Amino acid sequence: MSERNADEHALPELRFVPVDSLVPHEQHDPTRLEPLVRRIREQGRLRNPPVVAPLPGAGERRYVVLDGANRAHAARAAGLPHVVVQVVPYADPPVRLSTWCHALGDTSRDHFENALRSVAGLECRREPLLHASALLARRETLAYIAFADGTADTLHGGRDLRERNAMLNALVDTYRASKRFFRVTSESLAAARERHPEIEALVVFPHFEPAEVIEIAGGGERLPAGITRHVIRWRALRVDVPLERLADPAASLAEKNRWLDGWLLEKLSERRVRYYEEPTVLFDE
Repeated sequence: MSERNADEHALPELRFVPVDSLVPHEQHDPTRLEPLVRRIREQGRLRNPPVVAPLPGAGERRYVVLDGANRAHAARAAGLPHVVVQVVPYADPPVRLSTWCHALGDTSRDHFENALRSVAGLECRREPLLHASALLARRETLAYIAFADGTADTLHGGRDLRERNAMLNALVDTYRASKRFFRVTSESLAAARERHPEIEALVVFPHFEPAEVIEIAGGGERLPAGITRHVIRWRALRVDVPLERLADPAASLAEKNRWLDGWLLEKLSERRVRYYEEPTVLFDE
């Protein structure tokens, strides 16, 4: 942990934006909506702002939500006119895009394959695991499901990005509400089982490019929740913007942003801003 002076690092770009200007690229989790709205109201502040990138080509200023879809949705559900976001350029190194895998327990291959047969247009083929991984690397399969016997089910269908995305949503919908699953970074079922021994199957998704995320969001589509993983350099956490500032309908956007600029400079002058360069694990989220 290191504390830095203001002239060594620029502050993250934080600003108030209209809630209606936020465009999610992934589905939100309905089970988290009510608890998040209640937490915002009980705590009286927004702790961690959603991370967004400007949406290119928008006639009016709009932003793609890269991380924090549930918080953005909760702000809308709470009736807030504005929300504080962290604005980042959608490029590496400020933002690194990778993919989560979904590790499932309490399931069997037969049960999974039966559920997949209900997805119209989706074809399931059994392949050796190595070949399934190669097909995914070439984007010749939508995703694959690895099993403990060293084989995998590869999934096929969809003629374009929109149809393939709809099938990915249908795939995740077969287990999202009924099965417990973990998001893991490893594409190895054995590695995932070291931490979660109960895992029976591992769903491995393709790597998406930022242009695909922008196209999906800009077209009004949504990726399944918990697939894209955006790692943000200099992520702003524990900003703790008071709820009354977010909810104030009388203050204009410009007035709120002037207040925010002054508030952040005050935090900086009081040495209440700390920069973490090393990976950090938080236990109070």
